[in-house]
Order: sequence, then C-alpha cells, then structure tokens
Amino acid sequence: MIQIPLPSAAPADTVSSVKNELATLKDMSFDDLINKLVTDMVHFAISLTVAILVFYAGKFIITRLYNFTAAILIRRNVDESLSTFILSFLRIVLYFILIVTVIGILGIPTSSFLALFASAGVAVGMALSGTLQNFAGGVLILLLKPYKVGDYIEASGYAGTVREIQIFSTIINTADNKSIIIPNGGLSTGSINNWSRQKHRRVEWTVGVAYGTDFQRARDIILDILASNPDVLDGNSESEGSFAATCRQEKPAPECGIETGDATRVIPVTETAVPEDTPAEVPENKKRGIWYSLFHSDKSIKAQIARARNVSETTIVSAPITFTPAVLLGALADSSVNLTVRVWVRSDKYWSVFYDINEKIYRILPENGIEFPFPQLDVHLQSAPKP
Repeated sequence: MIQIPLPSAAPADTVSSVKNELATLKDMSFDDLINKLVTDMVHFAISLTVAILVFYAGKFIITRLYNFTAAILIRRNVDESLSTFILSFLRIVLYFILIVTVIGILGIPTSSFLALFASAGVAVGMALSGTLQNFAGGVLILLLKPYKVGDYIEASGYAGTVREIQIFSTIINTADNKSIIIPNGGLSTGSINNWSRQKHRRVEWTVGVAYGTDFQRARDIILDILASNPDVLDGNSESEGSFAATCRQEKPAPECGIETGDATRVIPVTETAVPEDTPAEVPENKKRGIWYSLFHSDKSIKAQIARARNVSETTIVSAPITFTPAVLLGALADSSVNLTVRVWVRSDKYWSVFYDINEKIYRILPENGIEFPFPQLDVHLQSAPKP
C-alpha cells in the first residue's frame, strides 16, 4: 500500500476525504479505474471549458464596466490623476473577482484564501487608519475641487499658493517661500479660505477724518487717489451686469484662466448678451449619454479622455457686479468721522493695490489740509468751593 504524506496542519475532513479516496481506488479493478479516470477527465474538460468561457465573458463585462466608469469620469471632469487611479483600482478589483470565480469553477477551494485575504485587509486597514483618512480626503479634494494648483488658500493655520495636490497631502508655498505639506484628511474636513476662487476681489479701507472736515472735498480727493491706480476697476472695466461667457482653449489655457472643467473660474474670451430663454449648447460627447459608452471600445474611451484633458468648453452666466469705486460715510465715531472706501480689483492685484492706496491716502490727504484725528478726551477741571 502506497503511503501519501499529509500536512500536519490539514483539516480533519480533508484528511478523511483523502483516505476514503485512496481506499476506494485500492478496491477498484483496472477497468473501473480507467473508467473513473476517463470520467474525471471529461468532467475536468467540461469545467475547464466553462471556466474559459466565464473568463472571456467576465473580461468582456469588465471592459464594458471600465468604459462606463471612464465615461462618467469624463462627464464629471474628474482630475486626471484621480481618474487614472480609480480606473486602475477598478480594473484590479474586477479581475481579482474574475480570477477567484474561475478558480472556484475548476474545483479548487477558495474559501480559505478569501478569508486570509479579508483578514489581511482588516489588519492593514487598522494599521493605516490615519493614512486611509488622508487618502479619502485626497479623493474628496480631487473630486470636489475646493482649490486647484496655483490658488492662494488659507487652511489648517497656513496660507500660501498651492503647488501640488497629491492623493495623501497638499503642498503649498508660503509668502516667505516655505514648502508646507498639509495632510488631506484635515483639509477635507476643515475650513478652507480660497482667495483665488473668484476673478475679482473687493478692497476696503476705513479712513478717519476730523469732525468739521468737508466730506465732499475729502471724497473727491480720495476718488482722485483711486483713479490714479490703473489696477483699480471702474464702471468701464470689462463688462458690468449679466453676461454669457464661452471659453474653449487647448491646454494650457492662460487666456481662460481656468483648469479644464472648472466653471467657477472662467474668464470669458468672448462676451455676448444672451436672452434668458436661450438654452445652453450641449457638447456632442454629452448628448449621447453614459449608456452609449457601454458599447464603445477602449480606444474610443481613451480618445474621449484625451480630448477632455486637452479641451475646455464651458458656458456660464455671471451675477451683476458694479466695479465703480465708492467713498461712503461709514460711522460717526467718538473722535473721527470714518469714511468707508471700497474698490474692486483683480484677485492677483489685491495686495499691490491695498498698499499703494494706503500710502497715497496717508501722504495726499494731509497735503490737502485733511488731518487724521487722534483719540481725544476732554477733561474739565472744576475747583471745589472754599469752606
């Protein structure tokens, strides 16, 4: 009798099954053995055929799902690095499921393997909980786009220009040229002040003048100071009121001032008045719908992704903004009359305009006889009556 060594760690039911099979083979005749061998080979051939068919059918389904997901990412203008990661991760997971299914069809037990894989996944997830939080935050940032590369943001106690957005962290450069690496987990759940989100920003000063100062004269002098700065926008700057803007540019698109698909950052190339009932034109690749992508080839999907990355076309309607500088009587304070000065500038010119107008107000107003009052307190002394 031939002894087959068995692993000591094998389950009891597996050992018993092997022993029963060996006992059955020992009692069989040669003809029965041949018949059993042929029957097993036929069964294996059928299982192999089914496994091959399932593999190619699963491969076809994976390709369709891949195309479907790619079409959704194209329609939503998802960031290139994130879309590449999502598509690669989806393909790996689907092929893993397909391979496990094929192995099960061939009769190879997979329950122990799946249990081991699940246990390892739980252990890795617990060990990397903080890292996974940063990863989830990076995915949310790349999907929702609260900021983009080149924006000046203030978050997590730091302020600077975004240099790079990674899956786990965001790198910003501060005004004194320090590189700050901020984990995406905190950025995705905290408050972010994006100073570059809008094309224009309002600059405001509070100028105190003495009581008795001619308000109209002070107002005219300040308006002349504002007009002397070419970066201060007036009523004739660009276009006031509502307008429709269409921007279509090959990357990079400095004329548009946007990244692909970021409708909130459009700087119009052409501006035309649009009636309220005029429908917006829908790009051709969006008219077909997502379900059309299920029957596209990989080459077609890759071509769409390439076009989406290189071309930006967006139509928006802006809210009315009045750029006219304003000098208003803000408050009657204890020691001064406070004038509120407001102007609109391009976002990238904010600080240069702020400091320039500050200096000119401080220098020109006293030259024209308008003084800045100091806090004053009148004290009246009254002598006590003599006894």
